[in-house]
Amino acid sequence: MVKSVVAEETRLQSTEDGLFQAAVPAQVGLVIGKLSSSLDKGFVFELVPTPPNDAGQPASSLSEGGKDGRKKGSKAKIHVDTSLLVIDRDWVAEHARQVSRLLLGGANVIGIYIWATENSFKTSTTLLWQTVKVVADAAPCYESDLDERLLIHISYSPRRWSCRNCMLGPTFSSSGLKPCDFKMGKVLTSLQHFKCMYNFEMRLPIFCTDASKAWSFGDALRSGIALHAKELNEAKALIDGNLVVRHRPSTSHATHEVELLLPFTKDVTKEARSTEEVMGVAVICGSIFSSAYLCPKEPLSQVISDIKVDIINSLRSRLDIIFDLSEEDDSELKIDDEQKFESVSSSEKPAHKLILHDLRKPCNIFFPRRILVPWLPGICICDYLQPSDSIQDLKDQWKELLSMDAPSDLSMILEPEAEAEGTSLSAKSFWDLTHDNTKSESDGSQKKKVKDSNHSSETKSQNFNIVIAIVVLIMSILMGLVLMFLSK
Repeated sequence: MVKSVVAEETRLQSTEDGLFQAAVPAQVGLVIGKLSSSLDKGFVFELVPTPPNDAGQPASSLSEGGKDGRKKGSKAKIHVDTSLLVIDRDWVAEHARQVSRLLLGGANVIGIYIWATENSFKTSTTLLWQTVKVVADAAPCYESDLDERLLIHISYSPRRWSCRNCMLGPTFSSSGLKPCDFKMGKVLTSLQHFKCMYNFEMRLPIFCTDASKAWSFGDALRSGIALHAKELNEAKALIDGNLVVRHRPSTSHATHEVELLLPFTKDVTKEARSTEEVMGVAVICGSIFSSAYLCPKEPLSQVISDIKVDIINSLRSRLDIIFDLSEEDDSELKIDDEQKFESVSSSEKPAHKLILHDLRKPCNIFFPRRILVPWLPGICICDYLQPSDSIQDLKDQWKELLSMDAPSDLSMILEPEAEAEGTSLSAKSFWDLTHDNTKSESDGSQKKKVKDSNHSSETKSQNFNIVIAIVVLIMSILMGLVLMFLSK
């Protein structure tokens, strides 16, 4: 359970000053940071305001009425703030979902903040807890055993900060919001950076059962990513060439290189060929750049866990982007046919919606490429480029989601996956797969026949030479005997 929270003082002070200058009655936004289960501590990197919704309405406001009142037994008018907060929870949750896609390992949406008076906050605790819960559902912290999030209150009457720990139970209770120690300090400058280029290839047999006949390519990919997450969880890791010891802390502040070592697994492709109920094989392969940040006093095992989660989250995010774009315009997806990529016509299904049971030709989906964008001092965010996109297309999105200005120098935006093979997903029908295997076995048999033929010819030639040598030897002996007889 998180008992204390340390927030980056430079970022939060800037947020507070901006709120007082704007003089808005209420504001809601996301808390970006990290919750450490090993330290029972929370770290806050930044507060990100939720932008207005599609209709231009703010995500939070105060209800009208009940702002002024007269206290009984008193002749003087006293201002009593009994206004309630109004929050568009679904919009805040959608904001959290999209922001979480941009965060690297070790940085998460760990709660919400609210700018409101003390009385408004106290009269809206149930609504605030519900907002925290929908945000947690929209932006889950995978592989985390902490079932809690933070609620930070910035009060302007009186002016002060406070933080509460929200326990994410099924229903709200008075014990669901617990005060925790909150202070500001230096967080960003103490973070350590770890990076990893992860090369992988997953081969997933698609079984032909009644339940899987309606399976699409996208269903297979989601299932494959879930299976690979379990496999990746068992991987060992090297940091700067040294095997990671579970509870060993890291003391160096340099950038560290991480290498993941996967355990040996079965050849599912070979196993699939011997299974009559397999109708195809989905292949996910490529290179993913992963990055993570480690907070002070956290063990190295934590950053390895964050790297693994970042890899799986990156795969999920790219798949979600493909799904989202196909809903807007199915022609964005491309199908690989005879090594030539052509846009899918409006009458055809997108590649990820193809039913695998009916698939009779290879198809290929290229995942968006990951890029890194400078954000906070020492911290980057990530985003994903489609083949037809440019970095310029993403600048407005960063401004809206994170209230940040993109760097004017585009050379500061890194594309670590550009030189790698990239990430692609492909599927072949089972018959093509077995045909390829049969062909390779046939080629092997022909090579073996040629080799055997050559070996046989060499053997015959050697035998013939031996026979000649024996005949010459016998004739020499006979000639010697004849000469001896004549000499007598």
